[in-house]
Amino acid sequence: MLKGWSLCVFLGGVMSALKYVIIGVVVVVVVVAALVLLLPTLHRVPVQYVGSPSGYEAFVPDGQTINYNGHTDPTGTLILSNGNTIQNVVWDGQYSSTIIQNHNAIVQLNNQFVGQTDPVNDQPYVPLQDFYVIKGQVPIEQVTINGQTYYVIEANSINPANIAGFYIYQGWVPNFVVAMNTQGTYAAGLPGNSPVFQWENLTGTVAYQTMVYEHYVVGFSGGAVLVQTNGTIIPYGINTNIAGASLNNYIFVQQSYNPSS
Repeated sequence: MLKGWSLCVFLGGVMSALKYVIIGVVVVVVVVAALVLLLPTLHRVPVQYVGSPSGYEAFVPDGQTINYNGHTDPTGTLILSNGNTIQNVVWDGQYSSTIIQNHNAIVQLNNQFVGQTDPVNDQPYVPLQDFYVIKGQVPIEQVTINGQTYYVIEANSINPANIAGFYIYQGWVPNFVVAMNTQGTYAAGLPGNSPVFQWENLTGTVAYQTMVYEHYVVGFSGGAVLVQTNGTIIPYGINTNIAGASLNNYIFVQQSYNPSS
């Protein structure tokens, strides 16, 4: 049996040990709580909005795809309304599979027709390119995939009314974006007997080629032109599968183009 002073010493030791145990538990709880608060911050990559709130940006697929978020997405270039470009862009979300299908269809048609002669103006056909215009700013997130930096367009965060697909000669996509963002540019349609189809230049070729391609791709409508303030026109085709209402002025053209006017 412990004597008085021995009991005090024993109880003191127990209390001291309990104190350190309690302190240790408190420290662990604090550390765990701090980690719980910190981990989401470490893994969260903020979405940035690029481009102009009132302008037009364009995603141009390059024919490559990447596995992201458990599915296959198209990659390409984002052309901003000010003419700047962002490389290594991934389109993730709505329309991603449609874009892949559209691009593959255009590649197949280019392989079939490019090099042949336009029967109307006797000029060789040229490669056409599909691209996707976004009205307003584009939400993108910087990610690293297999050690490579990519910029992912969060397409599900974009109002479908603000997305539309188009086709054009591949060298004119930047010109098209510039024209759309230039005040005074408007869209018009080419009547079937338009003299533009007979122009012996690239404009005449592309104008007729869009009419040819529309017979081979579901949702392809040709024969439209952007008319710029200096009188220059840019022929293009429309992808009616991705036709947001905010771009109706470029999809459902209300007037015919007459080069003599």
